[in-house]
Amino acid sequence: MTPDATHPFIEALDALGREIRRDLSGADLEHFRRLERIGRACTALGWATSWMGPNLLSAALLAQGRTTRWTTVAHHISHGGLARAPGRPDRYAPAGFAKGWRRYVHWLDVIPPEGWAAEHDVLHHTRLGERADPDLVEDNLRWLRESGLPLPVRYALLVVLASAWKWIYYAPNTLQEAFAARAKAAGVRDERLKLADLRVWGLHTAKGRELWLRHLLPYAALNFVALPSLFLPLGPLAVGSAAANSLLAEVLTNLHTFVIITTNHVGDDVFAFDGPPTSREDFLLRQIVGSVDYQTGGDAVDLLHGWLNYQIEHHLWPDLSPLQYRKAQPRLKALCEAHGVPYVQEPVWRRLRKTLDVMVGAADMKRGWSVGGGP
Repeated sequence: MTPDATHPFIEALDALGREIRRDLSGADLEHFRRLERIGRACTALGWATSWMGPNLLSAALLAQGRTTRWTTVAHHISHGGLARAPGRPDRYAPAGFAKGWRRYVHWLDVIPPEGWAAEHDVLHHTRLGERADPDLVEDNLRWLRESGLPLPVRYALLVVLASAWKWIYYAPNTLQEAFAARAKAAGVRDERLKLADLRVWGLHTAKGRELWLRHLLPYAALNFVALPSLFLPLGPLAVGSAAANSLLAEVLTNLHTFVIITTNHVGDDVFAFDGPPTSREDFLLRQIVGSVDYQTGGDAVDLLHGWLNYQIEHHLWPDLSPLQYRKAQPRLKALCEAHGVPYVQEPVWRRLRKTLDVMVGAADMKRGWSVGGGP
């Protein structure tokens, strides 16, 4: 891209954004409700069959329900994707979703909603690909990249970490940002801790107590104890089967979300940045060259990808509905191709391979993007 081509592209990009944003109707709301119903149906069917013995079908249904609740429902509501939809209920707007006691009804997860808003909605979206981005994979896995361990061992470690990554990465990391946001609002200093610091996990600290007592333990108590106990009239084997399927579902949803989330902004063909953007144009272009899309299609394809297969569009316009992203994607891709702006779209499994290579140090992110001349 040359300096002369930058402004026409930005003008066309802004025009497309305005057009897509105007195209919000009751159809978007009904579509979102259908996606939510599909997620709930997966959860209900998973639990309804979970007592029949440990089985992959029940676990997969439960896992898909949990993944949908996070990546499709909570994610879009948190960004305000349905806030402007005519006739939407209060719970479909950020101000009415998962606040206070309602988090136990709307989105009971190991991830604190307040922390998700601070870590993801604010920091990740405004500091994409910088050292200040809390989700910069290359930087977060520097300990593994520089460990000196044999590559097969590094890859094997990633499988173990991926099996519980929501618990050991997202839950404590988002809670740290929640504490930082509270401290900033109160005008006091908060110390950000490394996730390996025992003060993050210990019950002797405020952060550790909140992590366990408000997030990890309530989630575990509901999904691994209370709900399986409902099958007690069918006998202890039914309770044990339901608990086992729920535990397997948790591993599956961790693996699933690891595949569709960590791969969004990683690869030797994706840019990371050494400092903040120099202009609005630079910021917008970074959202494109620092993100990737996967295969896109109908509801089945998009739900299995957690609607994260529209990541480039999402980073440009975070407050769109799922249906709007589907409409925007082919038009944005064509616009980028017409102006010579890199637009990466590949199957998620190919992106996973490139992501793992960066994680273990076998590959590096691209550097050197500039708004005027590209790489």
